Amino acid sequence: MEEKKIDVSVVVPLLNEEESLPELVEWINKVFVAENINGDLYLIDDGSTDNSWDIIVELKKKFEWIHGIQFQRNYGKSAALQVGFQAAEGEVVITMDADLQDSPDEIPELRRMILEEKYDIVSGWKEKRYDPLSKTIPTKIYNAATTALSGIKLHDMNCGLKAYRKNVVKAIEVYGEMHRYIPVIAKWNGFSKIGEKPVQHRARKYGTTKFGLERFINGFLDLMSITFVSRFKKAPMHFFGLLGTLSFMSGTLAAVWLLGEKVYLSINRLPVKREVVEQPLFYLALTAVIIGCQMFMTGFIAEMVSLNQPNRNDYGIKGRI
Repeated sequence: MEEKKIDVSVVVPLLNEEESLPELVEWINKVFVAENINGDLYLIDDGSTDNSWDIIVELKKKFEWIHGIQFQRNYGKSAALQVGFQAAEGEVVITMDADLQDSPDEIPELRRMILEEKYDIVSGWKEKRYDPLSKTIPTKIYNAATTALSGIKLHDMNCGLKAYRKNVVKAIEVYGEMHRYIPVIAKWNGFSKIGEKPVQHRARKYGTTKFGLERFINGFLDLMSITFVSRFKKAPMHFFGLLGTLSFMSGTLAAVWLLGEKVYLSINRLPVKREVVEQPLFYLALTAVIIGCQMFMTGFIAEMVSLNQPNRNDYGIKGRI
């Protein structure tokens, strides 16, 4: 018999969430049954040191639509999402955190917006948040900066609760710490219909947050990285070569000007105030020429690297169910 098509695949990256997992799975099951959704769930254990994997194995015995993937060590949320995206087969793919701060009750409406309103991505917006100011204020700054650079107007770019059309998650690549900017990555891959839905944000019931202050520094660097990669991934020489050419030409012109001035004064037997090598402009010109050559070579090497990219998304898998 032909297998029934999966309507929704829910991808949940997790790290040390043994207390919340049973409640989360029961809640998702309740939504699937109430809405008659043929769905499945991918629990990606990102190197947990508690009993999270054992609980996933036990939950699988009760709910056959659960898939579990256990990393050999902690690789980060982007790695967990990427592996989940590769495995998911639902027409709509929904991501959420495992800490019960995201509500599975949002699944039906997110699914409807993807299928009926034809969005490529629908991002959750936590209008009322239960996070401390140390998280909410930097988040507002990042959202404003990301909007300015990408043109994507979302109130909460980093919300873990998102819905995707299947072809979106199969086309994009998430690595490093790029999970914060998946809408930006999707847009630069041609998926421009990106919507937003106000979602319920619940206070953390178990455990503590897994993200420290370093995520804000990494977030800024990731934004710069994704902006550059999105624009110049296919042709890095267009960036480095342009800067290198401008620097080289400006340095060369300055040097020619100084030498030309020296020759002119010598031919006309005019007094020379300072020798060429005694003028600061000469050293600035020399520096510009050297930097120009370095930038050009950087662009050339980047072109070679882009033609021979290693697989960035190979992760050690300890277990699968």
